[in-house]
Amino acid sequence: RPPRLTLFPYTTLFRSYLFAISSLGVYGILMAGWASNSRYAFLGAVRSAAQMVSYEVSMGFVIITVLLLVGSLNLSDIVMAQKKIWFVVPLLPMAVIFFVSILAETNRHPFDLPEAEAELVAGYNVEYSAMTFALFFLGEYSFMILMSAMMSILFLGGWLPPVDIAPFNWLPGPIWFALKIAFVLFGFIWVRAAFPRYRYDQLMRLGWKVFLPVSLVAVAVVGGVLVAFVLTTVTGGGGGKWVSSDAASERYC
Repeated sequence: RPPRLTLFPYTTLFRSYLFAISSLGVYGILMAGWASNSRYAFLGAVRSAAQMVSYEVSMGFVIITVLLLVGSLNLSDIVMAQKKIWFVVPLLPMAVIFFVSILAETNRHPFDLPEAEAELVAGYNVEYSAMTFALFFLGEYSFMILMSAMMSILFLGGWLPPVDIAPFNWLPGPIWFALKIAFVLFGFIWVRAAFPRYRYDQLMRLGWKVFLPVSLVAVAVVGGVLVAFVLTTVTGGGGGKWVSSDAASERYC
């Protein structure tokens, strides 16, 4: 059989690459706050760095629970494994943790403490204006769209319709994907209008004392269930069907 050509041959590493590159945003915020030569800007930068690092840990464990269910790092395999049921149903607590974590990761309300107007004037970008200020917010809103896309892929079935029947399957996949991204972005706006801003100690306590233990327990539970029932997934064209390890071995042998 001739080899299959792909636009990105290392798609199994794309998710890891994506989050590794997105975590580099901490350095830009730190350098921007330090270069401003302002205590307000520097304090906002330090807050933002601590906040982003704290919630990246719980986000990583949430993603591990999804990867354990799918058995692949490929984003297409993650989507196709949700043909029968979206992961937001069996992993609802993990989906909530991931959504709250991306709110904190993108410095959005109620976790917009790096930009708290009443305390830090405007945070790390207080000394910037015009095009540099616009670039900061362009990056911030682009990151919101990126995290909304990852939320859609990991928990909302990506480009798949809610049910594979008419008229839902009449719409093409990119339309469904855009609608799901818009739905998650609406969640950003709804949370901003519904909840007050957290104190910084509450923010850190939520990340380290609530989300981190819960996500760790979830990884242990999901892995334990898979081992106890000797289950694995067939993602390569199988639509995410659960089979025993023996059946999976026979399929690939």
